Amino acid sequence: MSKKKLNSLEDLGGFVFSTNDNFEFEKTEEPAFLHPKQQHLAALFSNKGRGGKTVTVITGFVGSEEDLKTLGKLLKTKCGVGGSVKDNEIIIQGNYRDKIMEILKNEGYNIKRVGG
Repeated sequence: MSKKKLNSLEDLGGFVFSTNDNFEFEKTEEPAFLHPKQQHLAALFSNKGRGGKTVTVITGFVGSEEDLKTLGKLLKTKCGVGGSVKDNEIIIQGNYRDKIMEILKNEGYNIKRVGG
């Protein structure tokens, strides 16, 4: 097994090393909550990296991880299918793009169709 070559500090995983006793790590703020009318989401379907299975992916959500999970659960429930929330995306199993777009429009979100 070959080891991955480290080319930059980012390859170390984002660790910060300091010899300063008074060093304080910068806290990252959670994204601000945006009202659904201010959100600009994108709906696309994909099958790359999923063994040929089609999924619908919703991207562009701005808000907390908890709000994203709540929205993902709403979509999974209304479509009656499985899915997940990761990497700031909602992934719904199957090609439900049109149905999801309708649900999100009814919830007040701005959503656009991406791709074919």
